[in-house]
Amino acid sequence: MENKMVHVHIPVLAKEAIGYLNLKKGMVILDCTVGMGGHAEEILTKIGDSGYLIGIDRDAEILKEAKARLSKVSGRFRLFHCDYKNLDLVLKTCGPDGIDGAIFDLGASSFQLDNAERGFSIKADGPLDMRMDTAETVKAADIVNKYSESELIEIFTKYGDEHFARRIVRGIIRERKKEKIRTTGRLAGIIEVALPYKYRFRRLHPATKVFMALRIAVNREMESLEIGLSKVAGVLRKDSRLCVISFHSVEDRVVKNRFKEMAKLGILKIITKKPIQTDEEEMRSNPRSRSAKLRVAEKMC
Repeated sequence: MENKMVHVHIPVLAKEAIGYLNLKKGMVILDCTVGMGGHAEEILTKIGDSGYLIGIDRDAEILKEAKARLSKVSGRFRLFHCDYKNLDLVLKTCGPDGIDGAIFDLGASSFQLDNAERGFSIKADGPLDMRMDTAETVKAADIVNKYSESELIEIFTKYGDEHFARRIVRGIIRERKKEKIRTTGRLAGIIEVALPYKYRFRRLHPATKVFMALRIAVNREMESLEIGLSKVAGVLRKDSRLCVISFHSVEDRVVKNRFKEMAKLGILKIITKKPIQTDEEEMRSNPRSRSAKLRVAEKMC
């Protein structure tokens, strides 16, 4: 009998995000990163049969899981396989002239991280892929094996805040000359050896920052986030809320800066002067929530 992986998805900061959205019956809500449907399930319950949920995700496989989960709660939703930078096109397809709230839950999901074949995981060896949308052509292996030294250093520094980027890149270039780097396990090993000895035994795996930076580069996540935040502000109705959950400083910095820019223009009002973070109880039950930050803004006009 075939063993099928059971994916357990725990939505991060769900109580806080749902609370800040001020959900009411009949609202139209946009979930820009629907994933396994954890936040979407709570939203559907709150907005009731008169409400409507529009969900977006780049991962076609994960959308199947979300559809099955949400169908048990309500039929008042529609899911789209696309990048949330195209959310304006999604809304044109759906028909609403505006939305009453939106949520972004950034980064990779447990569904992706736990599947070695997708190439996101450091712990499980698999192909060096990292594409959220498997229809895209550029994989992490393409970047690792083809990009120049300066390009790789920029990616690891800009998207990973990796202090030892130069040492790591030199190790990668040296090893890829011998043989192409095709797996997550081999890349993680190269990174570990490249670091000073005392940095190899910290709480986080020494390859964590590089893997994160590669994932962001492969999926052009910061570009999509900048565009998505600008577009969602344009479709929110007055007094409606936007919640964004990020998982590392690079993402959070983009969100904070975009909120500030739009606040200066009178488009948004910042609700959370400082980001909301997970409490000790949530961190114990879901260790991946440790770095999560929630920022909330409200549409002004």
